[in-house]
Amino acid sequence: MKLRTLARPYIAAFTSRFLQMLQYRTAALAGFATQCWWGGIKVMVFAAFYGGTAIAGASAPMSLADAITYTWLAQGLLVLMPWLSDPEVAQAVRTGAVAYDRLRPVDAYALWFARSAGWVAARVLPRVALMAAFAAVALPLVGLGEWAWQLPASAIAGLAFLASTVLALLLSASMVMLLNVAATAALNERGISAVATPVVIVLSGNLLPLALLPDAWQTVLLIQPLAGLMDIPARLYFGQLGGWHAVAALGLQCFWIAVLVAAGRFAMGRTMRSLQIQGG
Repeated sequence: MKLRTLARPYIAAFTSRFLQMLQYRTAALAGFATQCWWGGIKVMVFAAFYGGTAIAGASAPMSLADAITYTWLAQGLLVLMPWLSDPEVAQAVRTGAVAYDRLRPVDAYALWFARSAGWVAARVLPRVALMAAFAAVALPLVGLGEWAWQLPASAIAGLAFLASTVLALLLSASMVMLLNVAATAALNERGISAVATPVVIVLSGNLLPLALLPDAWQTVLLIQPLAGLMDIPARLYFGQLGGWHAVAALGLQCFWIAVLVAAGRFAMGRTMRSLQIQGG
């Protein structure tokens, strides 16, 4: 009961931000349409690549069907990628309203984390649902089954993917928190987001499956924190990681969440102690 009482303000912060973001249905539809367009282009690129003579008969790290499914997964989970700081935090820093969060009788880091998690979750859930309806249901119905989103390798793989996606949400929120702290220290989020975007897109595997990159890089690519956003959930979805390897992959995501939360909390403490609020 005591734990539930302590968690109540953070649950309320998550819920209110989640419901607030769900109101932007037009933005979700516009983003979905754009992601369908780019997803179709990437699918055609993969089809041409796999049909090329350079890899004809060669042993590819993943099949064309898996590469296509990966593309739709990546498009559906695109806004899960933490390349932007929370705009609510950025606005509070610019206006000086961040002082209110310093005065609330709650943990400021946990409050911002809950808000950021709600912000990310509300943006990604409608888009991934729409993408699944389009790529997994609509495409086969119109005779484009070869370019459709395929089912997971097994029921166990599907459950592991869902668990990994929840951890990816928490991992994303922990990375957004680092961007929030950096934006608070710099009093501007634009430069930080400009640097973070290409790094996140490439190293998460959203631009290109990490499995298609050179074999010599695979170990480093898999253990770095950004792989937990897209690459690890996808490997679980395709059944490439099973048994204890799947457990280790989920454990790796948990490890990076703990490390990044600790780093974010430390950085936020130092930043808030030296923060100067403008205005009066």
